[in-house]
Amino acid sequence: MKLPIFDFMAKRKVAGVCSIALVLVSIASLTLNGLNFGLDFTGGTLVEVGFPEPVDPERVRSQLDEAGFLNGVVQHFGSDREVLVRMPPQATGDPAALGDRILSTIQAKVPDAAMRQSNFVGPVVGEELAESAGLAILTALAVVMLYILFRFTKQFSVGAVGALAHDVTLVLGLFSIFQWTFDLAVVAAVLAVVGYSLNDTIVVSDRIRENFRTVRRGTSIDIINKSLNQTLGRTLVTSMTTLLVLLALLLAGGEGIRGFAAALTIGVVIGTYSSIYIAANILVLMNISREDLLPPEKENAKESYP
Repeated sequence: MKLPIFDFMAKRKVAGVCSIALVLVSIASLTLNGLNFGLDFTGGTLVEVGFPEPVDPERVRSQLDEAGFLNGVVQHFGSDREVLVRMPPQATGDPAALGDRILSTIQAKVPDAAMRQSNFVGPVVGEELAESAGLAILTALAVVMLYILFRFTKQFSVGAVGALAHDVTLVLGLFSIFQWTFDLAVVAAVLAVVGYSLNDTIVVSDRIRENFRTVRRGTSIDIINKSLNQTLGRTLVTSMTTLLVLLALLLAGGEGIRGFAAALTIGVVIGTYSSIYIAANILVLMNISREDLLPPEKENAKESYP
């Protein structure tokens, strides 16, 4: 089935304004609200408790609040008989023994409750993880910019990094706005979003470069539009098949990978959009032309005579 021809660049100004507005909202939320860092970054205790019968997480949380364990998060994990307790550092008591104290409090009302696992993360380790995560994302963006610069031209490099920065900012902004838990799994998802978006952007950029070199007629916008339509089928197939897997993980994968699946799902949608309306839009703004993409002419070797 042949896809219809879309005039993507006709909406580039509207898309640009919307993207700028979303980025500004995301930055404002990150500045004012910050991220809801998980225990990987803040430190604290994660306890998984199994019950003989289905249990209401709200009742468990109320029981812990009454016992003095404040600001904890209690949710089902895997089934309605498994509960995951995320408890930030408490003002009193030994932090390393916090998991045992939580279990004792729960067993006071449900003696058959059993601990499945208990993990403690110190605040110093959490700070180091936060710094390492931020450095990993910045390093990925820098390496991508250098790679695109050597493979294509500076216009494509700026466009690719602009698209990646746009994608990362929006993913982080949504996690900040909705205060979803941000942990190491989400950091891994953000880096995966960088890779996915980069792959999509390179495919589009490669077709744009080839069309600028081969198509003799038409403006820069016409050639970019033609390139986007030529890669549209591949983009849709890749995005839809990836989204099907991610939606399955999001809906049926359980609480442990929900943040990872949510970040990747958002990233795939935004990455598909940005490869069209951010990377290509930046090329138009930087006045890319056919002359910028022509291969350098080789100097004719001088003929030698005996």
